[in-house]
Amino acid sequence: MTNLVGQTPTGLDALTASEAARRIAAGEITSEALISDCMSRIDAHDGTLGAWTYLDRDYALGQARACDAADAPIGPLHGVPVGVKDVLDTHDMPTEYGSEIYKGHRPETHSHCVAALRAAGAVLLGKTTTTQFASPLPVGVRNPHDTDRTPGVSSSGSAAAVADFMVPLANGTQTGGSVILPAAFCGVVGYKASLDGLDRTGIQALKKSLDTLGYFARSVEDIALVYSAVTGHAVPAVSDRPKIGVCRTPMWAEAEDYAQAALETSAAALSAAGYDVVDIELPPELVSIEHPFRVISNYEGKAALADDFRDHMDKMNPWMRETGESCWTDNEYAQALATSDTARAALARVYDDFPVLLTPSTAGEAPADLISPTMSSFNRMWTLMHGPTVTLPVAEGPNNMPVGVQLAARVGDDAALIAHAAEIYQVLGG
Repeated sequence: MTNLVGQTPTGLDALTASEAARRIAAGEITSEALISDCMSRIDAHDGTLGAWTYLDRDYALGQARACDAADAPIGPLHGVPVGVKDVLDTHDMPTEYGSEIYKGHRPETHSHCVAALRAAGAVLLGKTTTTQFASPLPVGVRNPHDTDRTPGVSSSGSAAAVADFMVPLANGTQTGGSVILPAAFCGVVGYKASLDGLDRTGIQALKKSLDTLGYFARSVEDIALVYSAVTGHAVPAVSDRPKIGVCRTPMWAEAEDYAQAALETSAAALSAAGYDVVDIELPPELVSIEHPFRVISNYEGKAALADDFRDHMDKMNPWMRETGESCWTDNEYAQALATSDTARAALARVYDDFPVLLTPSTAGEAPADLISPTMSSFNRMWTLMHGPTVTLPVAEGPNNMPVGVQLAARVGDDAALIAHAAEIYQVLGG
């Protein structure tokens, strides 16, 4: 077992995004010095981890020098480096979607979420490694807590890079569990937005009912910073403690004993701290949501990449080929959408009484290999329900690997959930 995270940096790469932003704004450090330290960490570790698919040191340093030379801060992320998942278009860097089909592809414009980072003053450090078209089959990226293990998929590089102090912030996308699961496996904070909580304009091959944006960071404060920076919506100060529903979900039996214990211990700690914590059962409309999820995912995925399936099926991985060969009918797709709408309405009634739900992030630790698909059992339902979720690293499993718990809230309550997550994480030891 090689634990690269244990080799804690002593330079500016150890800073969180919030700390870096404050110190750059105060003139205590330069963006160029910060970027240089991040690049040094990458030079030392990425040959092992494989978290980055594209880096241009001169271009990153050029952005940093421009920030340092500016007469006034460009925005809240002025001079702060961010990693961009390589399924998001960048006109000044290659965007290959994890596929040889798009080797060297240069889009004409940024995706909106990338443009928003630039407008907020961020330095785009490079493109982080993704699986092919964000599918769930690993591509060899390693977990910095144990380099014999996967960091999870599909935002593999983003999670690994943030956990290893290569960059303080990185974005990701989630169709099933591609933000929350790797964040939990790598022991960082992960935020998956409401379906349209972060602007999805300009994301290619979008599964409109599922594909959701999110961020990885080493603190909830950083999630609040980037959320406010790219949306313009402030994260409010917490005025009250929400009633918390402990939601084990129908997949509870799939969770390892230690993952179940992490949830129970977290619930007990919150109760002891004065939160009103109540065990809840989900409405029956959510018990059989797996089938609608699969129908919607395959149907929309096949449509989004129709040309690539037609012209390049031989270059698709097995999971992608299964999607391309699926044959759900229009009626089956319509029924799956209707079933999902009904489930969302039922869940909304739960949120009337319990504004925050506490649930597992994953079934357990990251798998002890680099090839096994990772189970997103505790993520797919929340993605399909379109509400925001946050995972917090709160425990370790039997192999000293990170284990998280997940907070979920109603659609549109992103800012409130981030605010509550900051308070809850303090209670849970963050």
